[in-house]
Amino acid sequence: MSVELTEEGTSRFVQTKSWKLHHNEAGEGHPVILLHGSGAGATGWSNFRPNIGPLSEKFRAIAWDAPGWGKSDSAPSDQYDHPAAVIELMDELGIEKAALVGNSMGGMIALAVAARWPDRVSHLITMGPGSFLELPTLFGAGDGPSEGLKILFEGYRNPTPEVMKKLVDIMAFSPEFATDELAKLRSDSALSRPDHLENFLQGMAAGRGPVSKPATPAEVRSIKAPALLIHGRDDRVVHFEHSLRLVSMIDDSRLVLLNRCGHWAQIEHADEFNRLVADFVENN
Repeated sequence: MSVELTEEGTSRFVQTKSWKLHHNEAGEGHPVILLHGSGAGATGWSNFRPNIGPLSEKFRAIAWDAPGWGKSDSAPSDQYDHPAAVIELMDELGIEKAALVGNSMGGMIALAVAARWPDRVSHLITMGPGSFLELPTLFGAGDGPSEGLKILFEGYRNPTPEVMKKLVDIMAFSPEFATDELAKLRSDSALSRPDHLENFLQGMAAGRGPVSKPATPAEVRSIKAPALLIHGRDDRVVHFEHSLRLVSMIDDSRLVLLNRCGHWAQIEHADEFNRLVADFVENN
């Protein structure tokens, strides 16, 4: 039976060299660090609520709020180095080596960490990341952002529960996961930190995306950690073509493509996702 956890009961703060970072933590064993995606109101807890408890039964599960999100510090976007911030968090928590599990933006952060600090990453697991290999942006086959990214950006400009309901609806394949509760959770989180919203919008206006210092194609090709790439076939935010690129570039990698699944594989297929992650970390 899964461990029943609460946000408040798992909430922790740590001061690193550069940031005061918030994270949710539970369990013991090999560290598994969960890196959330982008979007107004995104947090480690909102992104990984169905996963922290089950994973904490076997591992030390840590879901961070990245700098610029949740309860963590904010700054102008040109001051962020999210991959380095992961290493700072690990250093402060006494973690020498960890499995990184990243959704969307978090997956792109995980790719950069695995490439730049290979001795610190035992396993690499991504869900719906942009590849940034041959494409300079997350744009699809057309000339602009994907359907999901348009709503994601609108959430920063107008983070009401109504807009957030559109956001969570487009993130998931099945409407049963686009709940009013999750929309309100995202809206409340976004509205509680106007500094995060302002810094993100200013960064976008200056041409900076949500991911600071993403991995280059050469860096992705250098990754040696065993990698599990999970992607929803029905992802309307980041097309699964990005994970097809990644699996062709990372030597020790495999791809799980899930039908009837959107951008949030860890939420829509939580039980299967938790089994895949646990088996992969234990046996690779």
